[in-house]
Amino acid sequence: MLVCERRDGAAARALFTRALTCGPSPVEVTTDRAPVYPRVIDELAPASRHVLEQYANNTVEADHARLKARLRPMRGLKTIRTLRTIAPGHAFIHNLRRGHHELTTELPTHERLRAAFTEPVLRLSSRPAPGAATTPPPR
Repeated sequence: MLVCERRDGAAARALFTRALTCGPSPVEVTTDRAPVYPRVIDELAPASRHVLEQYANNTVEADHARLKARLRPMRGLKTIRTLRTIAPGHAFIHNLRRGHHELTTELPTHERLRAAFTEPVLRLSSRPAPGAATTPPPR
C-alpha cells in the first residue's frame, strides 16, 4: 500500500516498485484509467498485460468494502496521517481473518481474530498500569 497526496508518475513508480519487490512480476495488472499507469507499467513490468476493463477491478473494490463501511460514519479520512494509521491496521485484521499469518493458520475462520488477540490482552492486563504505585519486595 502506498499513501500519497498526488497520483502522479513518481507515486505510481513508487507503488509498482514496492509491489514488484514483494513477489514475482505479474502477468496482468488491473488499474483504473489514470493516464500515468501505462508508461510506468511498460517501464517496470514490460511483460505484463495492462487491464483497463470497467469491472475488472471489482474484486479489489469489494475487498475493502468493510473499510469503506467503517469510514462512512466518520465521513472518511480527513488527513493522510489518519489514513496511514487506519489502513495498515485494517489490512492486518483482514489478513488475520484470512489466515495469512502463522498466528492463526490452524484455527477455524471464526476463531482466528479472538485467538490472535487473547495472548496480548492477557499480557497487557497482567502488567501494572503506568505510574501505578508498586509495593516494594519484602526484605
